[in-house]
Amino acid sequence: MRNAITAKMAMLPDYLCKSLTWDQGAEMAQHAQLKIDTGLSIYFCDPRSPWQRGTDEKTNGLLKSAPS
Repeated sequence: MRNAITAKMAMLPDYLCKSLTWDQGAEMAQHAQLKIDTGLSIYFCDPRSPWQRGTDEKTNGLLKSAPS
Protein backbone atom coordinates (compact mmCIF):
# COMPACT_ATOMS: atom_id res chain seq x y z
CA MET A 1 0.00 0.00 0.00
CA ARG A 2 2.81 2.40 0.89
CA ASN A 3 4.42 2.02 -2.54
CA ALA A 4 1.10 2.56 -4.34
CA ILE A 5 0.31 5.73 -2.37
CA THR A 6 3.84 7.07 -2.87
CA ALA A 7 3.60 6.51 -6.64
CA LYS A 8 0.20 8.20 -6.91
CA MET A 9 1.23 11.17 -4.76
CA ALA A 10 4.21 11.76 -7.04
CA MET A 11 1.74 12.33 -9.91
CA LEU A 12 -0.21 15.07 -8.10
CA PRO A 13 0.63 18.77 -7.84
CA ASP A 14 2.34 19.77 -4.60
CA TYR A 15 -0.61 21.82 -3.36
CA LEU A 16 -2.71 18.63 -3.22
CA CYS A 17 -0.11 16.64 -1.28
CA LYS A 18 -0.10 18.21 2.17
CA SER A 19 -1.83 15.61 4.32
CA LEU A 20 -3.61 12.27 4.31
CA THR A 21 -6.38 11.22 6.69
CA TRP A 22 -6.95 7.49 7.04
CA ASP A 23 -9.15 5.06 8.94
CA GLN A 24 -7.58 2.84 11.56
CA GLY A 25 -6.52 -0.04 9.31
CA ALA A 26 -3.65 -2.47 8.91
CA GLU A 27 -3.01 -1.19 5.38
CA MET A 28 -1.34 1.89 6.89
CA ALA A 29 1.07 -0.10 9.08
CA GLN A 30 3.98 1.58 7.27
CA HIS A 31 2.65 5.12 7.74
CA ALA A 32 5.92 6.35 9.29
CA GLN A 33 7.88 5.38 6.18
CA LEU A 34 5.14 6.83 3.95
CA LYS A 35 5.54 10.15 5.76
CA ILE A 36 9.29 10.05 5.08
CA ASP A 37 8.83 9.02 1.43
CA THR A 38 6.22 11.67 0.59
CA GLY A 39 6.53 14.44 3.17
CA LEU A 40 2.81 14.06 3.95
CA SER A 41 1.33 14.78 7.34
CA ILE A 42 -0.66 11.64 8.14
CA TYR A 43 -3.67 11.66 10.44
CA PHE A 44 -5.87 8.82 11.64
CA CYS A 45 -9.56 8.92 12.52
CA ASP A 46 -10.44 7.97 16.05
CA PRO A 47 -11.58 4.35 16.51
CA ARG A 48 -15.34 3.89 16.17
CA SER A 49 -15.73 7.43 14.79
CA PRO A 50 -16.96 6.96 11.20
CA TRP A 51 -18.23 10.54 11.00
CA GLN A 52 -14.63 11.75 10.84
CA ARG A 53 -14.18 10.00 7.48
CA GLY A 54 -17.47 11.33 6.10
CA THR A 55 -16.10 14.84 5.77
CA ASP A 56 -13.11 13.56 3.83
CA GLU A 57 -15.23 11.46 1.50
CA LYS A 58 -17.71 14.29 0.88
CA THR A 59 -14.87 16.68 0.09
CA ASN A 60 -13.25 14.14 -2.22
CA GLY A 61 -16.57 13.65 -4.04
CA LEU A 62 -16.95 17.39 -4.52
CA LEU A 63 -13.41 17.66 -5.88
CA LYS A 64 -13.97 14.76 -8.29
CA SER A 65 -17.22 16.26 -9.64
CA ALA A 66 -15.88 19.81 -10.00
CA PRO A 67 -15.48 20.97 -13.62
CA SER A 68 -11.89 21.02 -14.83
